[in-house]
Amino acid sequence: MPQDLEMVRATLDRARDGILERANVVAAGVGYKVTRGVRTDDLAIVASVTEKVPPERLAARDLVPAAVDGIPTDVLPTGEFRAFQSRTERPRPAPGGVSIGHRNVTAGTLGCLMRRGGQVVILSNNHVLANSNEAARGDAILQPGAHDGGRFPGDHIADLADFVPIVFLEPPSECRFASSVISILNAGCVLIGSKTRYRTLSLQVTDNLVDAAIARPVDGAFVEDEILELGALTGLGSGSLGMAIRKSGRTTGLTAGEVTQVDVTVNVQYGAGRTARFTDQLMAGPMSQGGDSGSAVVDAENRLVGLLFAGSDSSTIINRIEHVVAELDLTR
Repeated sequence: MPQDLEMVRATLDRARDGILERANVVAAGVGYKVTRGVRTDDLAIVASVTEKVPPERLAARDLVPAAVDGIPTDVLPTGEFRAFQSRTERPRPAPGGVSIGHRNVTAGTLGCLMRRGGQVVILSNNHVLANSNEAARGDAILQPGAHDGGRFPGDHIADLADFVPIVFLEPPSECRFASSVISILNAGCVLIGSKTRYRTLSLQVTDNLVDAAIARPVDGAFVEDEILELGALTGLGSGSLGMAIRKSGRTTGLTAGEVTQVDVTVNVQYGAGRTARFTDQLMAGPMSQGGDSGSAVVDAENRLVGLLFAGSDSSTIINRIEHVVAELDLTR
C-alpha cells in the first residue's frame, strides 16, 4: 500500500494542473474511490467539483478522464471552498450564522433570509431581535451584536419589522378574594387533620409555538442569502423523529445532531423569573450553547426545518419552521 500511495501521489503531481484547469474543478487530491455511494479500498485521484454535470453538457476538454496514467479518478461534488469568516465580526454582506442582536440585547445568531410580502427579511428569535417583547418595531438591529462589539450607528444592519409576542406564565394570583378563600380552606384542612393544602395560581391561556422575529435590512447589499458553512437553503422541510439535522450558529459554529423527540411541550426560562411554555417543539441533542439562539436548522438536503431558540447542557429545543412561517407570514 505505501508503494501504491507514492505512485498515485507522483501521478497526481504530474496531472494536477491539467485537472484544475477543467470547468467546475476546485480541488484535486488523493483519496479512496467511491462506487455507488460506498467507499472502496482503491486509491484514486479525486477531482472536487462545484457540482456534478452530465458529461453531455461539458466540452471534451473539461471532462475528468476515467483514469490518469492507469490511476482511476473520482469526481466529488463539494461546492465552492471559501475562507471561513469570524462569526463575531462584521462581514458585509452578512450571511446566516453570524452574530446579531437588538441594540439592547447581548448577541444571538442571524438565522437566514426569508421573504415577507416580496421583501427580504432577516429571521431570528424574538429574544434576539425583539428583546423578549420589550422592543418596538423600527428599533435598530446590530451586526455584530452588542456583546461582540456592535455599536449604533456604525453596525446598524436592519430595523425590527415584526415579532411573535411570547406569552409568559404568570406568577401566583394576588387576588384578595381568592387568597381569603384559600386561607379558609387550608384552615379547615388543619381542623380535620388533613395534610392537603391549597394554593392560588393564574393559568396561562395560550401556549407558545415560536420564539421568532424578523428584521428588514437597511440595505439589501448588507446581507447574503446563504448560511455560513451550510451554503444556500434549498427550500422548506419538516422535522421528523430520527432526522439528521445541522445548524450554523454564532457560538458553536457548524454542528450536527438528530431529532430525538417530537411533539415536545417545554417550559423555557427567560431570566428575571420569567418562564414560557412552548408546545409542538422538536428536541435534539447537545448541538448548541448560549448565543446560538436564532440559528437556522436544516436537514440533510439543506431544507430549512426549524429555528433553534433554547437548550440545556444535554439538549436543544427547536421551533418547527411550519409554525414560524405561518405566524410571521413568511416565504422563501
